[in-house]
Order: sequence, then structure tokens, then C-alpha cells
Amino acid sequence: MSQATDSSSSATAATTPEFAALVAEMQHATGAVLAPRTLTEKPINGHTIYLADCALDMRFGQFRAYVFQDIIDKHYLIALAYGDIVRAPVLYTRLHSSCVTSETLRGCDCDCMQQLEGALKLIAQKGNGILFYLMQEGRGVGYVGKARDRMLVQASLDQISTFQAYAAMGLKKDHRNYENISQICRLLGITAPFVVLTNNPDKVAALRDQGLPIAGTETLEFEPSPFNLAYLTSKASAGHILKRPGATTVRRALPPEPVKLFKPYALPGAQRFIHAASYFLPMTPADNDILLTAAQFQELRQSNVLERQLATARPCVRGYQLLRENRFFVKIDADNLATFRREHPHDPLCELLTTPYWFRVHVYYDIVTSQDFVVLTHGQARPEDIPVVRLHSESLFNRFPLRTVSNQDKFKQAVKHIVTYGAGAMLLLYNDGRGAGFGAYAADRMLTERGQAQSTDEAYRQLGVEYDSRDYDASVLLLKQHLPGGKIQMVMNSPDSLVTKTEYAEALKKHHIDVEKWIFLADGDGD
Repeated sequence: MSQATDSSSSATAATTPEFAALVAEMQHATGAVLAPRTLTEKPINGHTIYLADCALDMRFGQFRAYVFQDIIDKHYLIALAYGDIVRAPVLYTRLHSSCVTSETLRGCDCDCMQQLEGALKLIAQKGNGILFYLMQEGRGVGYVGKARDRMLVQASLDQISTFQAYAAMGLKKDHRNYENISQICRLLGITAPFVVLTNNPDKVAALRDQGLPIAGTETLEFEPSPFNLAYLTSKASAGHILKRPGATTVRRALPPEPVKLFKPYALPGAQRFIHAASYFLPMTPADNDILLTAAQFQELRQSNVLERQLATARPCVRGYQLLRENRFFVKIDADNLATFRREHPHDPLCELLTTPYWFRVHVYYDIVTSQDFVVLTHGQARPEDIPVVRLHSESLFNRFPLRTVSNQDKFKQAVKHIVTYGAGAMLLLYNDGRGAGFGAYAADRMLTERGQAQSTDEAYRQLGVEYDSRDYDASVLLLKQHLPGGKIQMVMNSPDSLVTKTEYAEALKKHHIDVEKWIFLADGDGD
């Protein structure tokens, strides 16, 4: 009896004006992010907290990025807003899950980058809209799970789908959670109904389940490629609204070598790293330079295609170059070749449009930091080779179609150096803000944009962050596992990088890696 009385009393207390006043003291009102406030105030709703906001100049116009974080599992969320998101009668909206392989690594085995850019372009054209960028790689299972899916699918020669691979590994077909969306809408004061840009009916249902109004939907579909046709076909079979996979004449393409399955294991010389997966990534070529083997090149030469193309008024081929190990770059004019393909769809020359750079992706789980590490390798480095090596830091913002893409350009340049030499490796550092994390990077952008700090160094002092927090020792230790000899060619942004990053050189020395040659990219600090 007393327990029931206590429970009833608690329920009554929780509805009193006094209790409501207490709650009001510890949380911000609806729309607090856009309301006048100090920069040190961090509005929160449910388990979503606001961190910072800043302008993003994209190819399609000026967007504003509002950065949030889930206080339970700590993942970041970015709301990319265009136009008036509060007073607009309707908002064109996309829920977009992160895809590092297409958005950073230039992979062409999915359509994620096309959907991201297509949605942002359409939102800008409509005048008002918002894209929610969610860190839910691999339909919510993370990159380790996604990579093991790709390894299994490729080992089966595309005979099983991504959804069958998930089921075989004991995973649901989709582990994503969209609860943060309604909380972000309350923090931003968004009440307009959404026109949802998606091919996935489950996303529409998830928004409706949160009580968010839906005015309609629009699909985002693009022509399949030889490398994503199997993936898109499996999505269509799973209920996604996709028509082109069943109507296309594109033929599936398989990896250049068989993919062997393996169970996760700790690296003998670096047991903090668990090797979880390895598979092939078809990468979009840099600068329209298509890589061909000697046999592929000779086939074009014998048919006189190259000479005829170089002599035409609108050539599909602009030139060619002999590379080390008897390989060739053939430079294409992508626009002319696309036009040519429409008129001659079965001509072998058209295959150059979909000839990728093949990299092998190695995915590791670090038991010390609980982070995923990604190493890309190209070619078969022999002990006598001096492979080209790069530690590449990425920013989440650089996954978007920005007007200035210096970081993306540096990635392409590094890839080009590796492919030109024919053997090399790249380790991807996820650590935004020179290792301080994306939250610190976004706060730095906000402080400098609003004049609260005159430079990144000053902003970092206000944040209480060191100049560079990246773990170069761990990165070099892992990278060393892919270097058969002790000599490398190291790609860096500029000579200044060596001066400001003494830990970089110290890590190379500690792990007995001799830099035979330094390859410097454009000026600036983004390593």
C-alpha cells in the first residue's frame, strides 16, 4: 500500500509547476540553437547536444552546418541547412548515412556520393531544405561490419547480396537509428513538413514514427555502374524504390583477383590492431588518367583506336604515357567519351569510362582507442621497391561538395603518386581537427568565423587543445605491417609539415622506416 502511495506521490510531483520550473532551469527551449545566446551555451534535447555551427560554401550555394553529438554513443550528427528552415512552408529533406569509401576514398561500388550530391543540389534548387548527415556507416554496423560484408560478397563473386551477408554474420539488414532527428528539429525550431529525398521507405516510416510531418517523397536514382549494379539490385530486392538496376544494359564487374575470407586476428607485431577484413575497392581515377596494363594498352594500339582518336576534332583520348613496370596512363576526355558512348554503346573504347584504380582495403579495429583504422594498398610491393606512402587526415566537411576542395585534391594527388609508381600504401586518419576530434574542429570554425578567435591556434587555446593530438606512433606502427622493405617515398603536404610535426619524423625513426624521398603536395597544413 505504501509503495503505491509513494508511486502516486512521485507521479503527482512530476507534474507540478514547481517541477516544471526545475526542468526549465536545466534545459533550453525549442529553437534554442537559433535563438540569441552566448557561444558557450550548448542546447540539449533528449540525448542530442548542440556543439557548433558554421558556414559551408558548396558548389550549389551557401549552406550552414549545425553540428550535434549523441551523448550516449558519442557519434556526431551534422544538419546541413539551406535557406529559411524555420519559416519555410515545406523543407526538402534527406537522411544521409555516412559512406567513407565513396565520399572520401572515391570508391564507385555504391551510389552514396551521388545521392549526397544529388540531394544537396536539389535542396539548393528548391530554396529551402536540410540534409541530416548521420555517422551510421554500413547501415549502422560501422566500417568493420561493412568491410566484412564487402569481403564476403566479393568472395562469393557477387552470388550473395549485402543483406544475405549481414544475415550470415548475425546482423539485421539495418541497424540505423533516427531518434536524433526529432531532437535536432526541436533544437532548431523546425516544424515544417518534409519532402523526403530517399529511395528507402523505411526512412519515411522512421520519421513518421517520431511524429514528424511528411508532405511527400522524391526518389534519387542514378544509372548503375559495373561496380555498384549488384549492390543496387540487392537494394531493389529489399524494397528500395529503384527501377534502373532491372532495366540497365550495364554488366557487373568483379574484382581483379579472388578475395579470400579470414577470421579476425591480432597482428603479431602490433597486437593492439585486430585485422578484421580485406577487400577490393574500385576507385574513381584521378585527372581522367586511366590505368591500363600492357596487354590492355596493346589491344587499343593494335586496333588503331588511339591514333584515330588523337586525330579527331572531338577526341575521346587526349594522350598516353608509359609508366614503370610497363603500365600505361591513357588520358580520356570524359565528356567526349560519354557522348561517344551514347552513339556507340558497345564500342570497347567506352570501357575506359568505367575502368577504376583498384586498391585493396584493409580494415583494423584498435583495442586501445576503439577506433577503426583503414589502410589502402596498391600493387604488390617487393623488398627492392620503394613504395609511395601517405598518412592522410580527413575532415568530415571534406566529404561534401565544397567549392574549395584542397583536401580532396591532396588525396587525389597522393593516389596518383602511388598509382604512377605502381606500389604503395595510404593510411586514413579519421581524427578531425589534428586529432582533437570533429567537435573541436567545428568549434574552431565557429570561433574564428564569429571573430572570437583570430586563428585556429587561438581557438585551440580557448578549447584547451594541443596543436596536434594525432597518434603518429600507432599509425606508423600499423602502416609498417604493409611495407616489405625499410625504405619508402613519403607523401606530405609541404616541408613545413615536417617542422610543425616532430612526432611524425620521430615515429618513422622509431619504427626503422627510412624515407628515401619526400614528395610534397600543395602548400598548406592538412596532413
